Amino acid sequence: MSIILPLLLGVVFGFALNKAGLTKYHKIVNQFRLNDMAVLKFMLTALVVAMLGLYPLHALGVINFPTVPATYVVGNLVGGLIFGVGMALAGFCPGTCVAGAGEGKVDYLVPGILGFLTGAVIYGLTYDKVFPKISAIANYGNVTLPELWHINPYLAILVFTIMALVLFYLIDRMGMQRKKK
Repeated sequence: MSIILPLLLGVVFGFALNKAGLTKYHKIVNQFRLNDMAVLKFMLTALVVAMLGLYPLHALGVINFPTVPATYVVGNLVGGLIFGVGMALAGFCPGTCVAGAGEGKVDYLVPGILGFLTGAVIYGLTYDKVFPKISAIANYGNVTLPELWHINPYLAILVFTIMALVLFYLIDRMGMQRKKK
């Protein structure tokens, strides 16, 4: 029973990705070219909605947060860089690959599966040598940003939401200025 809700939420999220047109190659590529910010706006909206929903449910005792994995700054930066380069080269992110495959687009599976497998093999082959070195650098342990900064989580949500709204405004404003030229 505990797997049904996450599966349903995944299907709904994939459906939303598809309806927003974010399973299209050009949407992902144009995000990296800074020509189309639809992906950024969609993901920031998803984060804000998730925070606004999850934290009150947690405060009411309806849900419990799992233990946060340890934060390894160097590992996150290196992994994020590799992930971003792979996304830019393939023109797909994991969610886009799964949603595109759900649409029946087999060509989404090739870069997706190759990327997933390549990343898993490289991670597995280098883990024993690389992880101990990067885990010793800037390891903050199992903390969230509000805990790390010693602030109320609702303040962090408010600040993140305001930053997202300001970014949305700036993106739209810059888009309007480009259209005028």
